[in-house]
Amino acid sequence: MALEQEFNSVDVASSISTVALEGADTQNLPKLPPAREPETQWQQINRQISQLLEQLPYYLNQFWVAYKLPIITLGLVLAATVTLRVVLTVLNAINDLPLLEPSLELIGIVYSTWFVFRYLLQASTRQELWAEIRTFTSQTLEEKQS
Repeated sequence: MALEQEFNSVDVASSISTVALEGADTQNLPKLPPAREPETQWQQINRQISQLLEQLPYYLNQFWVAYKLPIITLGLVLAATVTLRVVLTVLNAINDLPLLEPSLELIGIVYSTWFVFRYLLQASTRQELWAEIRTFTSQTLEEKQS
């Protein structure tokens, strides 16, 4: 207890300098760095924030390594959602134009009718359609592997 009182009574932050050895050459003695003042709360917060910002690239890299697949999946889902909403908005805008909606419906009906008569009614034309689909898929898969 007496030792604590001795340390508490010493004023380290005082600006009065004392000569350690009177009459001795003090120029060659090693100098101690000045005592640091205690940090304020703002300085502590600033130090912690700067340490966090220094470590941020490491933290982000570890997060990316740990959650790479879910992040990519989430990004693809968000991109698909945005794309779908844009397409639906454009289609609604087109449908609001007079005479364009019925014209596009008529074109769709005519093309569907032509496709049914061209490829689906006869067995030989269905086989031709399947051959074209197989050729297209094989070409697509070959280009993907290259």
